[in-house]
Amino acid sequence: MSSFKNLEPKDNFYQSSLFFPMPVVMVSTLTPEGKTTLGPYSLLAPYYIAGKGYYAMLLECRNSSNTAQNLLRNPHCVLNFFPDDPKYFKQAVKMGWPGDKPEEKMKDIIFTLEDGQMKEIEPDVARPQVVKESFQAIECTWMKELDGADKDLPLEEGHDHYENGPYHDFNGITSPYGAHFILRIDRILMKEKYWNAIVNGVTAKGFPKVPVDYGYRDSKYFWCSKFKKPRPELLPQRQTTVSSVRYAANRLQTDVVFTDDALEMLVNVPRIFLPTILKACVKWADENGIKTISKVEMQAINDKRRKEKNNK
Repeated sequence: MSSFKNLEPKDNFYQSSLFFPMPVVMVSTLTPEGKTTLGPYSLLAPYYIAGKGYYAMLLECRNSSNTAQNLLRNPHCVLNFFPDDPKYFKQAVKMGWPGDKPEEKMKDIIFTLEDGQMKEIEPDVARPQVVKESFQAIECTWMKELDGADKDLPLEEGHDHYENGPYHDFNGITSPYGAHFILRIDRILMKEKYWNAIVNGVTAKGFPKVPVDYGYRDSKYFWCSKFKKPRPELLPQRQTTVSSVRYAANRLQTDVVFTDDALEMLVNVPRIFLPTILKACVKWADENGIKTISKVEMQAINDKRRKEKNNK
């Protein structure tokens, strides 16, 4: 017999029927007049994380919201991750009331706005500003051509939702009331302290104070958890043997040869990822006219990968 009780999902099930931890961010978009406006959001998640040629986030929102309507006009936005501070969360809740116009939301805000780095890269492109108080921010572009969403238009005057379909499956206007935006990551902006932590090695003290929305809300409150120092848990050590890595390498259709000292550098790689990594090594060798990959070549491959990662 189950130890649980059934709870039927209702509209906005992540708020009405679940305790669902989510990030809390301020999304910057541009008004029709070209001014930056902010909207608080939690329905945000990584979307394309590897093998796509670019990385992307997914933002879900009410399609009549200022954020959605602004994105339909101008595809650029910023996802601003502000630190855990009661005054910031209070500001976010205040700005989340549906129906308020941008000038009402932005009146007396406590956040500071500054130009992002994409403004320097593409000075002729109109982009919203970044919240300076953020510990990290992601400058993004909505991939409106996906799912045929490039034909979606802002709501006509006097309409509060999209009455007629057809609606898209995963991008753009997806229902009479909802919208999904696949946002290509153009630039990840990180305050120096946290940039250093990620690049040079994170400790418990190196984590930013991150507010987490509990998802569930009642008729009176939004609930947010207070940040506490993260607790590390040691990763499982499942080191394979050189012979097992050799077995995976021998299955490749290539005349590139791996030495034992090169394969020894891959013994900590989970087996499921070995073929992909070995193929990438072979591709590098073919591009450089190399037939034998030793420890030296493997180090060169690692250095190349590290530089590419840092440049993204």
